[in-house]
Amino acid sequence: MAFLPAPGYQPAYNPPIPYTTAIAGGLRVGMAVFIQALVPSPHNRFEINFSTGQYDGSDIAFHLNARYDGRDRVAFNSYQGGSWMEEELKKDMPFKPGKVFQLVFEITKGNFQVTVNASPFHEFAHRIPLERVQWLQVKGDITIQALCVIASGPGTGGPKGGSLLMSAPQGDLLPMLGPPIINPILPFVANIRGGMIPKRTVVVKGLVSSSAKSFIINFKVGFSNDIALHINVRMNKSLVIRNSFLNGAWGEEEKDLPKSPFKQGDFFDLSVRSGEQNFKVYVNGQHCFNFKHRLQNLQQIDTLDVTGDLKLCFVHF
Repeated sequence: MAFLPAPGYQPAYNPPIPYTTAIAGGLRVGMAVFIQALVPSPHNRFEINFSTGQYDGSDIAFHLNARYDGRDRVAFNSYQGGSWMEEELKKDMPFKPGKVFQLVFEITKGNFQVTVNASPFHEFAHRIPLERVQWLQVKGDITIQALCVIASGPGTGGPKGGSLLMSAPQGDLLPMLGPPIINPILPFVANIRGGMIPKRTVVVKGLVSSSAKSFIINFKVGFSNDIALHINVRMNKSLVIRNSFLNGAWGEEEKDLPKSPFKQGDFFDLSVRSGEQNFKVYVNGQHCFNFKHRLQNLQQIDTLDVTGDLKLCFVHF
């Protein structure tokens, strides 16, 4: 069962490098780009570009260039009218070869805010209007495990201008409602606006602690604390327990899986989509399990609750 992302969420897993993708709807305030990657050996440099076009020579609104040449540093710049503009340099090198890192670009009204491993790294003021930025490019000595372009809904413009074109199945899905919540602290509790009605998707991106014993993700009814879907990942037993807690009592556990997709010290992204009959749960783009609805009023399922031995990278509704 293939995972079809909802409008406003563009994931890619293990893409080949160089990698170029259109930013669905164009770049806009409130968006974020999450990259989970590592620098292989040997290595010299890699770059990430927010570009106005997909081909060489296009203007680049924001260029991040990590250089490994004995004077390891990260350069930031823009490319306009065939020339590079004034370069900004950071002598700190947070991208350690062979070690997985988390790189996040948040798009604000005034700048690109760059975070590495949940720590602020650099702010780069806009030099080119955001509406011109339609493409994301990754080149050089980098191995991407996951790349996610995250936004509110499908946007208003596509890479060739005009309205965004989606496939018919994707057009049937509800768009993501709000900007992503980046690096939230635990325990995490948030309202799901409108509830888990059919075709609604919730995405949780996290890093399992290296000594993790368990973590829990609950989809709840806010006013009663009933749990429509309880996901309990038990690392010591490699189990993913699913259950519900309704009217003061736990239901029957479901735990059959060929293999747990969660490992200590590893990143994951978990997508939960509500269907007419069940929740469909995907991990890292692969179908993991379905859970039949035990609470039929799906609109009442309006609260997400996350606790346990993990660090949240982002949550997106």
